[in-house]
Amino acid sequence: MGRKPPITNRVRELREQHGAMTQAALGDAIGVTRQTVIAIEQNRYSPSLESAFRIARLFGVGLEDVFSWDE
Repeated sequence: MGRKPPITNRVRELREQHGAMTQAALGDAIGVTRQTVIAIEQNRYSPSLESAFRIARLFGVGLEDVFSWDE
């Protein structure tokens, strides 16, 4: 098994705070699959910069309110 990316996130928490949005609905809103959203939430995959900005804007928060860099 490979190393987890050094980027962590609050995507699941934000989804739940916004009307219990499903992973599929988030994926549709930002242009990725539900499986990609699952991988992002489980810190198995770091999203593209474009997807990261789309997630932050969808939830009305700053990029660093969603994603954190753990060195």
